[in-house]
Amino acid sequence: MNIGSASKSLGALAQEHRLALFRLLVQSGDQGMAAGAIAEALGVPNSSLSFHLAQLRNAGLILQERQQRSLIYRANYPAMNALVGFLTENCCGGADCSGAELNEAEAA
Repeated sequence: MNIGSASKSLGALAQEHRLALFRLLVQSGDQGMAAGAIAEALGVPNSSLSFHLAQLRNAGLILQERQQRSLIYRANYPAMNALVGFLTENCCGGADCSGAELNEAEAA
């Protein structure tokens, strides 16, 4: 992943409803969710939901599939993992940053 695509992904997530939507789809797993179920779960009107879904799709963070008369949305896990990898690349200057050191420091 390059800085341009990372910036686009982070920009798409930098909004309360879109972040909640993305997290919901991550939790739903590979089965995904229908647009109506997403709207109901988040309490977002369909017109607003369509806009937010489009922003996340344009950033490559979610996938859309038509199943009969429904549109099913899923998190794009490879894109999510690429973004997390980009953000944590060269983390802590090569030191172990698993949290064990932080937990020991907090306990002391």
